[in-house]
Amino acid sequence: MRAVFKQNAFIKFIITAGFLYLILYLIYQFVVKKYTFYDQKFIGSIIHSVNFLLQSIGYTTFTVLQDHDYQVIGIDGSNGVWIGSNCNAITLFSLFSVFILAYPGSVKDKLWYIPLGILAIHLLNILRVIALVLIAFYYPQFLNFNHTYTFTFLIYSFIFLLWIIWVNRYSGKKTEAS
Repeated sequence: MRAVFKQNAFIKFIITAGFLYLILYLIYQFVVKKYTFYDQKFIGSIIHSVNFLLQSIGYTTFTVLQDHDYQVIGIDGSNGVWIGSNCNAITLFSLFSVFILAYPGSVKDKLWYIPLGILAIHLLNILRVIALVLIAFYYPQFLNFNHTYTFTFLIYSFIFLLWIIWVNRYSGKKTEAS
């Protein structure tokens, strides 16, 4: 088994990524979510960003306080959207980081690529929330579909694209398509 792990890069990547993700997931579920307010503060920062951007383009917005921080944002005249811990993208940051950490490449490149990728995912998530708020205002009947399918596909595709860029440009390994 050890020889297969050392010789097969794909198996090594899958096992390493799975192990790293499991560790980060357990830390998030049983430490961060349970003993800190990090989730709530991060959700609050997303809502403040979305609120600022929507107001900057002329919308009158509202936020609703829930669990000691803001969790709902909307445009006046709509029901708004609820931002939960699954929507704050923290688990997506972990998924992206694990993909980069588990794949070959220089530590120096990983030290700038991971934070830059996390920032890009965060900004895309803010744009996603803005789009969902606008959909809730103009086309509320399409909110659930777009939240569940459209934006899930777009976010995961973006993370996959970031990983493909890493593999092709920064990992030091060339693929057959290169």
